[in-house]
Amino acid sequence: MAAAKSRTHDLLLADQAFLAFRELLFTGDVRAGQLVSVSELVERSGLPLAPVREAVKHAESVGLVKILPKRGVLVIEPTPETIQSCFYLRCMLDQEGARVLAARVRETDLDALREEHAAVRRQALEGITPELQRWAMAVDWKMHLTLAGALGNPLAARVYASNHDRITVLQLSRRFLPERIVPAMDEHLHIIEAIESGQEGVAMQAVRAHFGGTMRWWGVDLSA
Repeated sequence: MAAAKSRTHDLLLADQAFLAFRELLFTGDVRAGQLVSVSELVERSGLPLAPVREAVKHAESVGLVKILPKRGVLVIEPTPETIQSCFYLRCMLDQEGARVLAARVRETDLDALREEHAAVRRQALEGITPELQRWAMAVDWKMHLTLAGALGNPLAARVYASNHDRITVLQLSRRFLPERIVPAMDEHLHIIEAIESGQEGVAMQAVRAHFGGTMRWWGVDLSA
């Protein structure tokens, strides 16, 4: 009984350590491409060495970091290959989500999402502020999570969640530039329009076009 309680305690600490490390990544305290030591993560998290090591292994299993023996922990790097892989995975799932929503157009209500995109777009044309940039990123993710949620597939949801974490870390390595906000909102509005008109193929193509726009913003050449 005591051994089981100890094991449960260790697992809880490992979960806490992973969430603490994830928070460091999401706040930008530990950034994409950065090499950190396990001892540094122990110090920052305030948790014991063993659960932090388990957390790092977990982070590696979901593609957030790579463990380099005797060197440390390398956070996911924003290389063209990594960027394309992560965003393409999102695109594949988003395309199916868009198709599902378009097929169920009578049950789909995207009015609030469309209005929020339009509001961000209007404000961006008037002037860019840090608050607007944060709002635009939040609305951007709201769109993608709406598409993913339409799948209703718990396995796909887990894959999407892990990929969401990877993309979030990658995005923190580069500012959401003002000139990208209006095109991104336009691309999303095209997706919404296609869904609301019940055009499954067009909706999927609009998602793919958004992927292309995102890759251009990142400077990734899809023709290579």
